[in-house]
Amino acid sequence: MASLRHVVDVLIYLSVALGIVLLPQLYYSVPPWLFFSVLAGWLLYLVDAALVAAHRRIAYPLALVLSILTLVTSLPRPEHFAFVEAGISLASITFLVGSGLQLALIILIPIYLFGGKSQRN
Repeated sequence: MASLRHVVDVLIYLSVALGIVLLPQLYYSVPPWLFFSVLAGWLLYLVDAALVAAHRRIAYPLALVLSILTLVTSLPRPEHFAFVEAGISLASITFLVGSGLQLALIILIPIYLFGGKSQRN
C-alpha cells in the first residue's frame, strides 16, 4: 500500500499536470492579467513539485497554502459553476477534477504533517 506521503506527492504532481490542461483553455477566454495570475500560480505549483521531488519538507506547507488559495479564488466564481451546469466539457472536467485535487490536498497534507511519525514514511 502506498504511504500517505506518496499519495500527497502524486496529488501535487497531478495538480501540476492539470495546470498544463488548464492554461491553454484560459489563454483565449480570460483577460491577460488573469491568465498571467493563473500562470504564476501554476509556476509556484511547479516549484512545489520540484521541492517534493527533492524531498524538501517545505513542499507540503507550500502545497497546502497553494491549494487553499486555489479553492478560495476559484470556488466563489459563478462562471466556474456555469461550466458544470452546461454539461460535460473539458472546462467542467478540469474545474471538477482540479477542485477535487485541491480539496484532497487540503485534507491529506495536515494529516500527513501532524498525523504522527508512522504516517510520514
